[in-house]
Amino acid sequence: MHVPHLPHARPRSRGRTPARALLAALCSAALGAGLLAGAGTATAAATPTAPAPQAAAGSKVVGYFTEWGTYDRKYHVKNIEASGSGAELTHINYAFGNVTGGKCAMGDAYAATDRAYTAADSVDGVADTWDQPLRGNFNQLLKLKKKHPGLKVLWSFGGWTWSGGFAEAAKNPAAFARSCYDLVENSKWAEVFDGIDIDWEYPNSCGLSCDTSGRDALPKLMSALRAEFGSDNLVTAAITADATPGGKIDAADYAGAAQYVDWYNPMTYDFFGAWDAAGPTAPHSPLTSYSGIPKADYHSSATLAKLKGLGIPPSKLLLGIGFYGRGWTGVTQAAPGGTATGPAKGTYENGIEDYKVLKATCPATGTVAGTAYAKCGNDWWSYDTPQTIATKMAYKDQQGLGGTFFWELSGDTANGELIKAID
Repeated sequence: MHVPHLPHARPRSRGRTPARALLAALCSAALGAGLLAGAGTATAAATPTAPAPQAAAGSKVVGYFTEWGTYDRKYHVKNIEASGSGAELTHINYAFGNVTGGKCAMGDAYAATDRAYTAADSVDGVADTWDQPLRGNFNQLLKLKKKHPGLKVLWSFGGWTWSGGFAEAAKNPAAFARSCYDLVENSKWAEVFDGIDIDWEYPNSCGLSCDTSGRDALPKLMSALRAEFGSDNLVTAAITADATPGGKIDAADYAGAAQYVDWYNPMTYDFFGAWDAAGPTAPHSPLTSYSGIPKADYHSSATLAKLKGLGIPPSKLLLGIGFYGRGWTGVTQAAPGGTATGPAKGTYENGIEDYKVLKATCPATGTVAGTAYAKCGNDWWSYDTPQTIATKMAYKDQQGLGGTFFWELSGDTANGELIKAID
């Protein structure tokens, strides 16, 4: 999902980069054990340990914090507190740890544990000292948790760039799970994390590379992680939103793995973008279908309906929202469906821009399928606003979903406009 030495990269979800979408296109055009499809016959001995009690269904607000965002973006844990987002979040997913050699591994150790923070940049206004045992993002997250005792933090592993490592991990799930537990619960930072999030893009399907681990690889992996982490820790997973017949949801046994997770984060964004350089322009995170949608079942409601249809409880499904927009240039038509000549210019990567920027440079002028769009000059952008997020929250409640998650915190305004709309 990301290359740590390219801190501006946004490799998280489907189509997060043009290369991601191109390669994917090239590669591929219930509450308990035994109740879900593929789970098999349950016995008392085989029943997985029940997850620890968490926030009530519908109330989870999970935000991704990117390790590399502390560089070019200059977005630090302090910004979570300063924006007021710390009081809105129930969970933070720290992105990302690597998956290599069949094991969980540190991503950027300097950013995570070594970087010394000044008083001005620290969550509590206290500077790090040269001899303290833990610095970096992990220590700042500890300080944030002290201010918000109910806040939970999960370490997310994989992502777009590092998901290739799951193929090796799937060969020995128990050994992989043990390595992850040993890393997440390392005594130097054991109090930082409350569990693990797996971002495998994608089991038995294609992302940056193509995986051939088989349909049962995901349940075996998640079962091993639940056994290792036990009932006192969270185990979650970000999963594909591809609900098309024979698509990525069909490629793996997400229903069979659901019994082992506290919840899933279906990545219901990046459905469309300027990797299709000529268009047609389309909202990247449509809530519903609409007349002229470029591809059937490429919308959030189709994703969630398919997952629920597999027997996955809605309380274990969170609605995904992007705190950014996707855009094209060379567009002459204001309404969706126009032709284009390529990606619109973005601050860090063409074709993508933070909400906090687009709010000022290209204010939304219309809505389609529960999300917003705007045409500014020759550019056309789609993104969510506080108003469209309110629509999506009404849908989340109506569907009985477990809550909301978003990619990622630095895309919001300095006063947390989007996260407050979620709450």
